[in-house]
Amino acid sequence: MCLGLCTLSDENVRKVLADPPLIWKVIAPADPEAYENARNEAPAGFLSKLFGKGKTPEPPRVEFSLADGEVADSDLDKAWHGIHYLLTQTAWEGDEPLNFLISGGSTVGEIDVGYGPARVFSADEVKAIFAALGPLDREVLRARFNPEEMMNLEIYPAIWDRDPADDDTFGYCAEYFESLKTFVEQTASRNLGLVVYLT
Repeated sequence: MCLGLCTLSDENVRKVLADPPLIWKVIAPADPEAYENARNEAPAGFLSKLFGKGKTPEPPRVEFSLADGEVADSDLDKAWHGIHYLLTQTAWEGDEPLNFLISGGSTVGEIDVGYGPARVFSADEVKAIFAALGPLDREVLRARFNPEEMMNLEIYPAIWDRDPADDDTFGYCAEYFESLKTFVEQTASRNLGLVVYLT
């Protein structure tokens, strides 16, 4: 499982939340069929199932285009869960906004983009995330790095107890954390929102 991030304007965040299949135009812009397929596979609503009327009516299509600079992307490879642990000292919980890799933001419908739906954060939420990341550096993260606890908590991908001489697992997380922090800073400075998803 790898975690991906990409930028998106607040206007397009609202459009994606109104028409969740649009998430494919954001995270897979080179695959135009993904959007159409997702619209055609929209699940039936509870009342429709109850009364045998099939799937819910499709939401109206909205005009959707990406401005220059939108959908700049980054990824955390398989370090995402280790970074979440270093940010929150938990496996799946943690206080907002530092738990943003795993929770928070707004869920984009029920469109499975790999491992569940994507989540979106507004530009203001991204600024709050950046402010929370600001005081954190490599030394703070190193003090929080606890391989034994990470293994006990089953932090993916369960590599944390390897001999550092053979595999610098802390360095792996720290390197991706630095790229994450830079990416969030650039996103905040451009007043853009953020998409987070697992594939």
